[in-house]
Amino acid sequence: MSQAGLVVKKAGPLALVQDAGRFGVGHLGVTQGGAADWIAFYWANWLLSNPLNSATLEIVMGGGLTLVAHGDVRLALTGADLAATVDGQPLAPNASFTLRSGQQLVFQQPRHGLRAYLAFPGGLNAPEVLGSRACTAREQLGGLEEDGQPLKAGQYLTWQGNDRSSRTLPEGAGPVMPTSSCRLPMVLGSQASSFSGRSLYQAFNTPWQVDNRADRMGVRLTGPVLSGTLSGIISEGIPLGAVQVPPDGQPIVLMNDRQTIGGYPRLGALTPSACAALAQCLPGTEVWLTPVSVSHAQADYRRQHAKWATA
Repeated sequence: MSQAGLVVKKAGPLALVQDAGRFGVGHLGVTQGGAADWIAFYWANWLLSNPLNSATLEIVMGGGLTLVAHGDVRLALTGADLAATVDGQPLAPNASFTLRSGQQLVFQQPRHGLRAYLAFPGGLNAPEVLGSRACTAREQLGGLEEDGQPLKAGQYLTWQGNDRSSRTLPEGAGPVMPTSSCRLPMVLGSQASSFSGRSLYQAFNTPWQVDNRADRMGVRLTGPVLSGTLSGIISEGIPLGAVQVPPDGQPIVLMNDRQTIGGYPRLGALTPSACAALAQCLPGTEVWLTPVSVSHAQADYRRQHAKWATA
């Protein structure tokens, strides 16, 4: 191993190579993929002065993922607090740090949030498939071995660049992890009017619970049973954050690894920032759906991107 890198000593439950995602291939049935919490992902790269879409590790739950350094390297960690340690010493999220040769970086269990992002100098090395390095397990695309699979013990992680000047998050900036309750702004869709008035009232005035049936494809919400005049529609394209309502009346928010088309009626779609927040919600978290205008959602998206340009 002549090149500096990290050895995966223990893989943990789910650590995926993710970048900004795979775009322009939806007509082929290939989903977007990419970092579920894109805000934390961008901040991780910003901390190392990387291009914001550089490949990182998305680490879900932690679960004992253990990485051993072969050579010194400057890394950055953002997003969820997964009780990370370096040689047993606690490591705070949302900062860059130096991992010395021989040291062990270990991720344990969630304290706040669900997904952490580990950034590398210049981005993590992985083959580019259809314009992205992002892992999508269902489609067997992306990742270290181009099979969409999570890290395995014994794999060797390398990076594309050398240590650059690291940054410190400005006060008040950086990703915020949801607590016991979280508001999720959403833009209503054309099928919202097909739901009964009672269902619409309940949808936006009743708390929902994040179900344990949640993954990178979708997050099921449990609460009041929603009903309307449509049991199904002609299948159409599905955007990120689409809130579809199957026959059981329990909404499913479709996330990065969603199918490209679907035929359930939809209330609308969460804003991109709301998708990032939902990606950090543990099962049992209370969430509130909040309708907003398209212009409000667009302004919020522009404000978020402006932070990386001006920070």
